[in-house]
Amino acid sequence: MDLRPLQHFLSLTETLHFGRASDACHVSPSTLSRSIRQLEDSLGVALFERDNRHVALTRQGRLFQQYAREALEQWELIRHTLMEETQELSGEISIYCSVTASYSFLYELLSDFRARHPRIEIKLHTGDPAESMARVLAGEEDMAITPRPRTLPESLAFKPMTTSPLVFIAPRDGAPWIPANPEIPSPEQWRQVPMILSESGLAREHSNTWFKALGIAPQIYAQVAGNEAIVSMVGLGFGVGIVPRIVLDNSPLVDRIRILPVKPELPHYDVGLCVAQRRLKSPLISALWAEV
Repeated sequence: MDLRPLQHFLSLTETLHFGRASDACHVSPSTLSRSIRQLEDSLGVALFERDNRHVALTRQGRLFQQYAREALEQWELIRHTLMEETQELSGEISIYCSVTASYSFLYELLSDFRARHPRIEIKLHTGDPAESMARVLAGEEDMAITPRPRTLPESLAFKPMTTSPLVFIAPRDGAPWIPANPEIPSPEQWRQVPMILSESGLAREHSNTWFKALGIAPQIYAQVAGNEAIVSMVGLGFGVGIVPRIVLDNSPLVDRIRILPVKPELPHYDVGLCVAQRRLKSPLISALWAEV
């Protein structure tokens, strides 16, 4: 069965760029364009609106996107179910995580798995952990290493791998705006402190709750995607940040940072592997899930 047209279509829906999609699919832009055109001819509808500068999904394209994802998932499910009888799995698993998670967890997670299943290819994508669950829910990734949110969507399964506290960090060399007595927080101490915070995600939610309890709005110097960038900006002396302790411990800039003994402490949170519940039927996904 030639499923490449569906794969080409889904790649284009994710990038909305013929050049990047063709690179991801290892085909020429003209081949990708011809594949999309043949799909549209077969369906009798336009899947994309495109001109020389923009590519966008049509309403029919969004409907077909759901079908294409489910069709490929069902194909993988039956293929791997049949392969289980030969005791040898093969195929791809895409994993999304932060840079820190990629070297904190992946070796332990994948070393034995790779030895047992050498024909399974791992595709790793790194980025802001705040985006991880949305990417899994959208079908853009098979799995993600991510903090557990306060409320886990019913369609997701989550397995904890470790627990990490959130900590306030400041430049080791000091600065006049660093609170002198963080153990006894007061609005006067924190009102003028430049804060470097995550754009979104669990750490941002907890920091917002902490400042609200203090009765002030934080003075935000920068909103950053990715905790590693927060450590860098704090190390350069731009402000006080809030990051998971595990990110700080694994940062090459840890010697330029000090942890503020702020009270009350921010909550700990679980970091683990998440996957869409329906994807656990896949023998590949199930095999990796069992490693945790």
